[in-house]
Amino acid sequence: MEEVLDVYAEKPDVHEPLICMDEASKQLLGHAIAPLPMKKGRPFRQDYHYQRQGTRALFMFFAPHQGWRRVRSRAQRTRRDWAEEIQQLIDVDFPQARRITLVCDNLNTHHIAALYESFAPEEAHRLARKLRIVYTPRNGSWLNVAEIELSVLSRECLARRIASVDEFDNELSAWESARNAQASKVIWQFTTVDARIKLRRLYPQI
Repeated sequence: MEEVLDVYAEKPDVHEPLICMDEASKQLLGHAIAPLPMKKGRPFRQDYHYQRQGTRALFMFFAPHQGWRRVRSRAQRTRRDWAEEIQQLIDVDFPQARRITLVCDNLNTHHIAALYESFAPEEAHRLARKLRIVYTPRNGSWLNVAEIELSVLSRECLARRIASVDEFDNELSAWESARNAQASKVIWQFTTVDARIKLRRLYPQI
């Protein structure tokens, strides 16, 4: 926990950006019966029956100091999916960065080994040298501010039925563009000193 808090307390560096990433899933749902559109004096109405249209895996990358985020959906979230997203983060999103500090949870897909399983050794080594991975502790995913962005995405964009992959991806892109235009940031206030006071029960009692 303290390692993550110390990372958040570091002075922002454009050459070594802080990126928080998290994953989620969203079920695609279609209407079994056509809904009734909203009219004057009458709200939008839909039948509670729905049709399942599959599931999409969400990858959220968020730079809290810069107010930048990228969210993408994939058919699944395997080690290769994660590795390809990391490659884009390094080569497309932040090509000028010397190194990226990546805060994420300790899933079995979020490891340097995934790069070597997905790319040639030379490419995997190049990408690995650009990464400094900091894992949130078990039962401590709340420390990852990317969860905040996923929560905003869920409320503002995904709290409704979306049936097709194309519509889903278009909605994600529109939300991402609007959110990035606002450059909404997260200013983290909870420090290591705060943790030792408020979460002292988690520390060994000497």
